[in-house]
Amino acid sequence: MTDLERAKVLLAQGGYTVVLCRDDVTHTDTRRGVSPLLSLLDRGVCVTGFAAADKVVGKAAAFLYLRLGVAAVHAAVISAPAYDLLTAHGIDTTYDTLVPAIRNRAGDGYCPMEQVTLPLTDAVEAEVAIRKRLAELIARE
Repeated sequence: MTDLERAKVLLAQGGYTVVLCRDDVTHTDTRRGVSPLLSLLDRGVCVTGFAAADKVVGKAAAFLYLRLGVAAVHAAVISAPAYDLLTAHGIDTTYDTLVPAIRNRAGDGYCPMEQVTLPLTDAVEAEVAIRKRLAELIARE
């Protein structure tokens, strides 16, 4: 079984939101949004060359996967901008459902992370924008 196949199986079976696999190493998380990916970056966890399976991949998550250096991504749901970004950077990308953009949880607009990253093209700039938007959202709670 490939790393990506194993990640997809674990995602489907384990109640996880994201699974990253490479050889005998697996990272899982149950948090929603981009928090699991930011946590990996913050903790300096090396997942270069890993395969990821994720419930929802918008352009923000795609930028973070670029920053993490993954080799492959499978998304249950992926936005077209995320798919385009990942494939343009040579990341093997598969999905179950392709959507024009990721919607917010209320379903009445874009996801705030998708919205802030849509016009961006640089992964470092995107990470800064994602962190800023996340801090703003947390401050409002």
